[in-house]
Amino acid sequence: MKRILAATAITLLAVSATACGSDDGGESGGKTKVVFSYWGSDARQKLTESAIATFEKKNPTIDVEGDFSDWDSYYEKLATKTAAGDAPDVMSIEIRGLAEYSGRATLADLTGKVNTADLDQEVLKAGQVDGKQYAIPTGVNTFPMIVNKAAVEKAGQQIPDDKTWTWDDYISISQKVTEQGQGKLWGTEYNENPAFLQLFAAQRGEQFYKDGRIGLSEQTIKDWWALLQKIISTKAGPDAALMLETGTKVDQALLATNASAFGSWWSNQLTALSKGSGQELDLLRMPKAQGATTAGMFLQPAMYYTISAKTEKAEAAQKFVDFLVNDPEAGAILLSDRGLPTNAKVVTAIKDKLTPADQKVLAFIDSIKSELSPISIPPKGAMEMEDILKRATDSVLFGKASADDAATAFLTEANAAITK
Repeated sequence: MKRILAATAITLLAVSATACGSDDGGESGGKTKVVFSYWGSDARQKLTESAIATFEKKNPTIDVEGDFSDWDSYYEKLATKTAAGDAPDVMSIEIRGLAEYSGRATLADLTGKVNTADLDQEVLKAGQVDGKQYAIPTGVNTFPMIVNKAAVEKAGQQIPDDKTWTWDDYISISQKVTEQGQGKLWGTEYNENPAFLQLFAAQRGEQFYKDGRIGLSEQTIKDWWALLQKIISTKAGPDAALMLETGTKVDQALLATNASAFGSWWSNQLTALSKGSGQELDLLRMPKAQGATTAGMFLQPAMYYTISAKTEKAEAAQKFVDFLVNDPEAGAILLSDRGLPTNAKVVTAIKDKLTPADQKVLAFIDSIKSELSPISIPPKGAMEMEDILKRATDSVLFGKASADDAATAFLTEANAAITK
């Protein structure tokens, strides 16, 4: 429903003649006010407010008002504002929403409007649709396996060579960790994020999206569910009810509460996981299917900065986005919170300020860069995919539907979402 509301709001915005901002064109006390919407944790809010204060000090004629929401309410709030013709001047969106938002005249073309010369040009392309730069990546992420090595070794197990380990190896080690944990430690937690299925499918030579449709075969989807079911049945990880209870918030992760030794999360979440656990955590390549030539891992923008096509404060908004991605002072405040910066000069300037966990992420991404698949932008409707996939996955894991029926239902609903 959140995604439907968002799409409806974008449509209304596209036909609305109402300009965003206040009646005085955003001028207040001789200053231009820019509204910046974003989601995240309390920690992200504090970092962002600090970055905003630094920007305002450097740009005394501009005030930036942070419009913060938690993840669960972010798109509903954004939908309400865009429907009312009051879209924030600068908006955070994710890669799944880029085609949707850019295709409805919601976003401004930033080509030549923001300095992108020092950004990673390949990553920058992931903010382009039909040759126009609608979005500027905030930083980059990958989706690795994260491990508490001390917990694994305490259970008498060896950390595998992540260049060669298989899904069977991963489940076997996790099962043994659970056995040694005696009810206090699971070998692994698992994740229903589409990124997991995407890389699992890539190991079989399949794409999540292909030619404007779902590129996954029913067999691959069913085999992925079989992998999750095997984790549960072997007690390598908890059952679906416990995983549902822990939710998708990083501070509730079993890794973060020292209740699991393995888990797959986005790389920019390593610092939060490490802080929560109080343990040293490490990153590994994801396991591979037997005979697979690639782990299917990919680099992806953590999120984007975009500017409303309707804003009356374009110049001020552009200055703010330029600051966020190019200014070392902004980089020193935000660090890896929105992914590791893609501006090499900023990375060099802040490298010594990165947490030990962030240093690991930087080194890990550098070490696997040549193995990563190219970034691809999902089609319109992809914002609904996480909800669609979760419903289908839960129906299988909770025994409410057969894998055959659920796979058919998933493909039907998913294809309908991206072709409407």
